[in-house]
Amino acid sequence: MRVDKFLWAVRVFKTRSMASQHCREGKVFVDGQTVKPARELKLGQVVEVRKGAIRFHHEVVSFPKSRVGAALVSEHMKDVTPAEELEKLDMIRLSQQDRPKGVGRPTKRDRRDWEKTFKS
Repeated sequence: MRVDKFLWAVRVFKTRSMASQHCREGKVFVDGQTVKPARELKLGQVVEVRKGAIRFHHEVVSFPKSRVGAALVSEHMKDVTPAEELEKLDMIRLSQQDRPKGVGRPTKRDRRDWEKTFKS
């Protein structure tokens, strides 16, 4: 199954075009190498997806025939994201809670400050 189709089918991305775009931008890796959207996946391979400052790792368990419901995702992929990445995600969530409600969207400066803080 194609990488972009798999990532869309297991709900990593909302649309298949978003999955393809991430592949073209070099934000999707299979076994440590950047891949094009048409790359064929095999069972047991680890797909790494970079979203912002976090790198999510997913192991391919089986291939769905089409897009699956959220409850069935665990039958097709296993989350093998390292603990350090999950800690980074928690830190980002906690830092975003510090903003007072009603202040509005974070500014470009806020985003850059967060990236400096959580980039390793």
